Amino acid sequence: MDFEITHTTHYKYGHQAEEAYGEARLTPPNLPTQSVLSHKITIDPDTATTSYVDFYGNVVDFFSLPFRHKKLVVTNHAVVRTIPVERPAESMELSVQEARQIFNSSMPEIFDYLQPTPVVETGKESIQWAKKYLRGDATLGQGLQSLNEAIHDSFDYRKGATDNQTTLAAIWKQKTGVCQDFAHVGLSILRTAGLPSRYVCGYIETAPVVGKALTGAVATHAWIEILVPGMTWVAIDPTNRQWCDDRYVAVSFGRDFRDATPLRGTFKGSGGQTMNVRVAMKRRKTAKVPEA
Repeated sequence: MDFEITHTTHYKYGHQAEEAYGEARLTPPNLPTQSVLSHKITIDPDTATTSYVDFYGNVVDFFSLPFRHKKLVVTNHAVVRTIPVERPAESMELSVQEARQIFNSSMPEIFDYLQPTPVVETGKESIQWAKKYLRGDATLGQGLQSLNEAIHDSFDYRKGATDNQTTLAAIWKQKTGVCQDFAHVGLSILRTAGLPSRYVCGYIETAPVVGKALTGAVATHAWIEILVPGMTWVAIDPTNRQWCDDRYVAVSFGRDFRDATPLRGTFKGSGGQTMNVRVAMKRRKTAKVPEA
């Protein structure tokens, strides 16, 4: 399917900002599951950007506004074709223990995705969940399915319940959060079980032709990718209790949300700021072929 994506982030300052600097991780990559047909980032006030690729393969656009401005609007425009890709059946039939043994020979490549971080901590809860859902004799397919469903069923999604300062320990205790928190919980369990996994930030279809919109569709969304033998990434979305399909477009990756944040930066000024985000990911209409 072809999707038109518009993601607008509007910063408004209480008083004019004297200057601002930012990084945008907003460029969708070409992957086996998606092909980027067009892409453009626009910034208001207009300013130039410089690009580089970070450690996790994300394209980063750096920008600066070394002058006074009342607002900052960053808009991400993209047209992306999603491609249905089947999960690797042979890999998914391997046991968790077999997968761990296979990955021992690839440790330098996967080391970062096995480690806890200040955001994705491991502890008593993740150990208990790993033993329950990702025990050594469970197949990868069964284990990931069960874990995905368990996170969704055990945690309540509530917008605004947490922020970037909320610890994973607090999420475990209150059992409430947003997609970012659901992803961090899953990453903690997966890494405890010895399965390399990464955080994904991207978009999901906002106005489906059939059925209800997925939870989190009107903003950037977060989910999890797990590396399976054969060095293939498979994706689960615990927020929506499903495997990711061709309604998802990945944009950035990392160990946790800090590595993959779409926009981050700083500004100099005497007032505060408010931020408003709008995302629309809509299917492109395909022309009908006239009958002969």
